[in-house]
Amino acid sequence: MIKTGSAHIASLRDGREIFLDGQKISDATAHPAFRRAVASVGRMFDFHSAPDNRALMTFETETGTLANRIWQLPTSYEELKTRRRGLEAWTELHAGFLGRAPDHVASCISGMYMGLDQFELYDPARARALGDYYRHARDNDLYLTYVIINPQADRSKNAAEQADPFLSAAIVDEDTSGITVRGAKMLATGGIMANEVFVTCIQPLQKGEERYALSFAIPMNAKGLKILSRKSYEAGAPSVFDNPLSSRFDENDAVLYFDDVKVPWDRVFVAGDIAMTGRQFHATPAHVYQNYQAQIRLSVKLKFLLAIARRTAEVNGTTGFPQVRETLGQLAAEAAMVDAFVTAMEAKGSFYGPYFVPDRHTLYAAQTLTQQLYGKFITSLRELAGGGMIMLPSSVHDYQNPELAALIAKTQQSPAASAEEKVKFYKLAWDAVGSEFASRHAQYEMFYAGAGFVVKNHSFRTYDWAGAERLLDMMLASYSLADEVAQPAARAAE
Repeated sequence: MIKTGSAHIASLRDGREIFLDGQKISDATAHPAFRRAVASVGRMFDFHSAPDNRALMTFETETGTLANRIWQLPTSYEELKTRRRGLEAWTELHAGFLGRAPDHVASCISGMYMGLDQFELYDPARARALGDYYRHARDNDLYLTYVIINPQADRSKNAAEQADPFLSAAIVDEDTSGITVRGAKMLATGGIMANEVFVTCIQPLQKGEERYALSFAIPMNAKGLKILSRKSYEAGAPSVFDNPLSSRFDENDAVLYFDDVKVPWDRVFVAGDIAMTGRQFHATPAHVYQNYQAQIRLSVKLKFLLAIARRTAEVNGTTGFPQVRETLGQLAAEAAMVDAFVTAMEAKGSFYGPYFVPDRHTLYAAQTLTQQLYGKFITSLRELAGGGMIMLPSSVHDYQNPELAALIAKTQQSPAASAEEKVKFYKLAWDAVGSEFASRHAQYEMFYAGAGFVVKNHSFRTYDWAGAERLLDMMLASYSLADEVAQPAARAAE
C-alpha cells in the first residue's frame, strides 16, 4: 500500500497520549504546536504516492506490490544508488531538517532484516517476528520513529544501579503472550507524527542489566504508552513568513514512558539477551544502513545551507570580496566532501549475503568528520551575514502598518534583492542558523550518531589497519641496518 498524505494524517488520529504544557493533546494533526509539521510529512507521502514519482520513489516487492524505496533491500551497487536518489528527492522536501523522517528508522529495520541470519542464530521465533514486522511496516507504508537511549539520570551509574530500577524501560514481566515493559526511553524524534515506535537500547549493557536488553515495535497508541513532548518551536512560530522552517519542520522530540505496556511476542525481536541487543545493530547492516541514510540527509542539508551562504553574499553585495569568496570556496569544498563520502560508501560497498550495503568504515569516517563540521559551517554563515540576520522587522505584522512598511522598504536595501525579498531571505536564514529551532539542530547534528568518542571508536574499530600495517612493514623490510654496515666494508675490500 502506498499512502497519500491525507491517509497518513488520518492514521495519526488514533487516540495516542501526547502531553504538552501540562495538557493532554487530543489531536496532534490539528494542534498549533504540531499541525504544520504533520502537514509537511503529509506532503512527503503525497510526493512519493504521486504517479509521476512512482519510478523514483517506489520499488516492486516480492509479492508484486509497490513499496516506498525506504524499505528497499538493494542487491547491487546500481540498486543502492537508485534508492539513494529517491531518498535525496524526499529529503529535498524538508531540506534535511527532518532528522527522523520516515526513511531513517525504515533503513534501520531494513538493515536488521538483511541480517536475519543473526536473529536465526539467536532465536528462530524472534527472527520470524522481525521478518513479519519488516513486511508489515513496508506493506502498510508505516512511519516509524525509535527510542534507543536511556534517560540520562545519574550517568556515573548504569541503568540497574539507578535509584529506580525502572527509570529506564525494562522488562517487568514475561508470560506466554508477551513481555510487559515499564520505564522511560528517549528521544522519540518525530514520534508525534509516526505510526509506530521501535524500542531498544544502543548503549552498551553490562551483566546484570538483562532486563534492559530488549528490542520490539509497537503502535504509538499502545495502551500505557505516554508521549512527553519537549517545548514546541512550532507553537512559538505562528507565521510561516517569520519562521519558515520552525513553523513547518519542527519534528519534535519526546520522552516515551511505558506504563506497564504489554508487547505481544510477534512484536518482540530481542528479550533479555545483552549480546544480541548489540549484535542487532553491529553484526547486521542495520547501523550502517540507518546512518548512511543520515549522511544522505546531511548532504542535502549542507547543500541548502551552502545556498544560504552564497545568497547572503549576493544580498550583501560582497560576492566579489576575496575573503568572502575564500569562505564560500571552503564551504563548497566541505559540502562536496560530504557528498563524496556518500558516493564513496556506495562505490566501496560490499555484499552481506545477497544484499549490497554501504562501506562501513567510510560511513564512520564521514560521521567523525561531519560531527565536527556542522557547527563550523553554521559559524561561517553567521560571519557572512553580520547583522543582516538580526536587524529585521519584528514580525509580518509590521507590514500591516503602512508607515512601517514604507520604512522597511527604505531601510532593507540590497543590490540583489527588493526589500521584501531581502527580509524574506534573512528570516529564512536566521531560522536555519540562529533561532531556537536552529540551535536544536546544531545540538542534534553533534549527537544524533552518539557522543564524539563513540563515533571515533567506530572509525577506529572498522578501519583497515592490517592493510596500512602491510604498507608500513613492506617499507621497513626494504632496508636494514645490516645492509648499511656491510656497504662500507664492501667498498673497503674493493
